Amino acid sequence: MDADTEVERVLKHAAPHVLAAIVRRSGDFETCEDAVQEAMLVAYSRWPAHGIPQDPTAWLITVAYRRLIDQVRTDLARVRRETKAAELSLHDLEAADPGVSAGQDDTLTLLFLCCHPSLTPISQVALTLRAVGGLTTAQIARAFLASEASMAQRITRAKQKIRQSGQPFRMPPAEERCDRLRAVEHVLYLVFNEGYLASSGPELQRGELATEGIRLARLLAALVPDDGEAVGLLALMLLIDSRRAARTCADGTLIALAEQDRKLWDRAFIDEGIDLITDSLARLPLGPYQVQAAIAALHAEAPTTAETDWAQILALYEVLEAIAPNPMASLAQAVAFAMVQGPDAGLAKLALLEDDDRLISNHRLHVVRAHLIELLGDYEIARSGYLTAAEFTESETEKAYLKDRAARLGAEGGTP
Repeated sequence: MDADTEVERVLKHAAPHVLAAIVRRSGDFETCEDAVQEAMLVAYSRWPAHGIPQDPTAWLITVAYRRLIDQVRTDLARVRRETKAAELSLHDLEAADPGVSAGQDDTLTLLFLCCHPSLTPISQVALTLRAVGGLTTAQIARAFLASEASMAQRITRAKQKIRQSGQPFRMPPAEERCDRLRAVEHVLYLVFNEGYLASSGPELQRGELATEGIRLARLLAALVPDDGEAVGLLALMLLIDSRRAARTCADGTLIALAEQDRKLWDRAFIDEGIDLITDSLARLPLGPYQVQAAIAALHAEAPTTAETDWAQILALYEVLEAIAPNPMASLAQAVAFAMVQGPDAGLAKLALLEDDDRLISNHRLHVVRAHLIELLGDYEIARSGYLTAAEFTESETEKAYLKDRAARLGAEGGTP
């Protein structure tokens, strides 16, 4: 590993710890984030040539504190009035011992702050990637196919909302902590899901986002090892992402799960995911991410599609529907019904979902219906269903796959 790559790795790991330590002392998220970014720029310029300090986190905290103090002094000079509050703020910063903060991990508190309930989900995601993930605004913008300027504005508005909320930098009250932790987990899932299955654009996957989602989920699971959903979320991500190399051809064409070369699946991710979910289910309260991870584990354990334990998968979807009903899980449950009880049973289950406003314009409803009709042998109606689904998706890769599937049903005289 070259020096620049190692520096980048160390900085990415240290960034949330440094920001959390500075915010805990100062309380001003936006100004602290600027100070940390300046400290990281100094590190980028010095460390490759002079070496990484023995304690890089403490080094960055010290430099960031200096930048923060300089900024407070500049602000005081610019407004030409030294209020008592500002003088006390500067005095507190100068008197604080940065080394004390370096030994305390405030990353979970920082995650809670980035997922503040006053922010929209996309703003929570962007701020988490910036503050905890260490991604630049340009990297986040590219990941979400947005302009750097618009993403910068979104992140700035998010930081301003947090400041205006008056939220102190500390753990939420005990009575709010569980709900806030679920919000953090949801944000990390959104990060991963957008990477694993991009909602729009020419690429099926945005690998850097999926990888970052897994990294942050590892961090969260390490911080709250007795939270079953945090562990389940990490297991789910690992098991799903294990298929990454098998999901597309060399030209980027989508390959359906049933057609994937399972020898390309990442066995290390599968083994780790299965170990995590097995341990979690044995000792921790059950939650929806754990159930989804258990379903993913059954897919991962099957040597072939034909050997998949669909009966057990169907039973798990029924558990999921009981504890956390949602339309996407119900669509998947319809497929499981079809695999266990036949396509007619799956279509009957699907019919119960067709009036759900959340699914009417979602391409996946049309994909599942077309697939089940194809299993019944009515290829012309299935072909029409795939074409309808293609009209509803914004993913160019999925659109091309669905059109190709429809073309094959038509061109081969009804033979898929």
